[in-house]
Amino acid sequence: MRPVANQAMLITYPDSLGGDLRGLARALRTHLAGAFGGIHVLPFFPSSGDRGFAVIEYDVVDPAFGTWSDIEELGQDHFLMADFMINHASIRSREFLDYLERGDESPYRDMFIHWDEFWPGGEPTPAEMAALYRRKPGGPVLEVTRRDGTVVRLWNTFFAEQVDIDPWQPVTQAYFERNLAILAERVAVVRFDAFAYASKRPGTSCFFVEPEVWEILEIGMRPLRARGTQMVPEIHENYQIQLKMADHGHWVYDFALPMLTLHALFTGRSDRLRHWLEICPRKQFTTLDTHDGIGVVDVVGLLDDEEIDLVVDRVEANTEELRSRSPRPPSTITKGRQGTQRYQLMTSFYSALGEDDRAFLLARVLQLFAPGIPQVYYVGALFGANDLAMLEEVGDLRAANRHNFTMDEIAARVQRPSVQQFLEVLRFRNEFPAFDGSLTIDEERDGVLVLTWTDDTSEASLRADLTTTSFRICTRRGSEPTTVVFSS
Repeated sequence: MRPVANQAMLITYPDSLGGDLRGLARALRTHLAGAFGGIHVLPFFPSSGDRGFAVIEYDVVDPAFGTWSDIEELGQDHFLMADFMINHASIRSREFLDYLERGDESPYRDMFIHWDEFWPGGEPTPAEMAALYRRKPGGPVLEVTRRDGTVVRLWNTFFAEQVDIDPWQPVTQAYFERNLAILAERVAVVRFDAFAYASKRPGTSCFFVEPEVWEILEIGMRPLRARGTQMVPEIHENYQIQLKMADHGHWVYDFALPMLTLHALFTGRSDRLRHWLEICPRKQFTTLDTHDGIGVVDVVGLLDDEEIDLVVDRVEANTEELRSRSPRPPSTITKGRQGTQRYQLMTSFYSALGEDDRAFLLARVLQLFAPGIPQVYYVGALFGANDLAMLEEVGDLRAANRHNFTMDEIAARVQRPSVQQFLEVLRFRNEFPAFDGSLTIDEERDGVLVLTWTDDTSEASLRADLTTTSFRICTRRGSEPTTVVFSS
């Protein structure tokens, strides 16, 4: 198993590049050779929904994708990341099915959060309900009927195929230990999916509640620390939470970078992006695109309301056909007493930029020079536009950014000059030593950023002109003269 390295990481579903894990391995050996040092394989376990995020069991790889041997083969040449759903399990899991069958006699009964027992009065008061951070209308509750006919209400943050679990209970902690041990033996990093929702206390938002959130993190970390595996918490919220996590020494995600990059490219202004690059955590994984969407809530305070609206309006104009084909309203979240806010933009990043190759390539190059380890979603790696046919087939806006590429499609995509150049810059980013050094950030003028990485023996500098969507990358080794290695 390879440890984490300062090299670009591919994010992909197990079946999205070449049909399965073996196809993924072939694509990485051939068309994408040298472009990625790491791989975040999105959930590859048996699952009952949410494209893998309603995990039934962690003991096996879903046979539709492959086997543990296929995961281990990927880990021979790449450092790996895998997901653990610390907040919830599938309603098809053996633990939950045992509870439905045996009711209060089930050893897993206390693993699940009973709505009526959670609240001191048996029901949330209007004030308690108003305080909740909610992802769906009506609140985070699911009614189920046990075999004996008893109807119970359980905590359910997300989809009907998922049920929240109680991290304080010994039975849940045993579940953590057993399943995290399986992952820790095979991957370098475990991502705690929906981590902030696991901290629940009556009268609060039940989202990133302190000090409980730190205690839950310690519970989840115990099986990982014992095996030397690292952890990154998945938290889509205001950037200040990422700064707080980073202050505690943890890996974090840079979910603010996507909106800031869009703002910079739409306006030709560099000041907002520069400010973030100066203050953002250094121990982080950077993103432009993910399997869900482009986070809006993450950037509040780094962009003002008018600036956020400008980005949202431009993205919606660029993806008008996508929105016209979906009956679903924009993605929103109810943040307690702060009310309902825009949560994310569900589109491919390439389509968000109007399928402009120059602008998209510049965005990706800026990401590669930003502090942290760059994560590149597979659709973005191939300059993929929104898949309207998949949207209509699945009926979920997120599906537009989840196209499955055949080997023939991958072969055709990597022949595009813009994709070829991006892959070459990725290989350069993985190999050039200066990226292990320190970063300086300058502006020639508003709209022109100069990002320079320097170590004891080398230097790599990016001059990015946001007004013309052009860039130039120069390098120097030792006393050699500066050389232009890439330009657009």
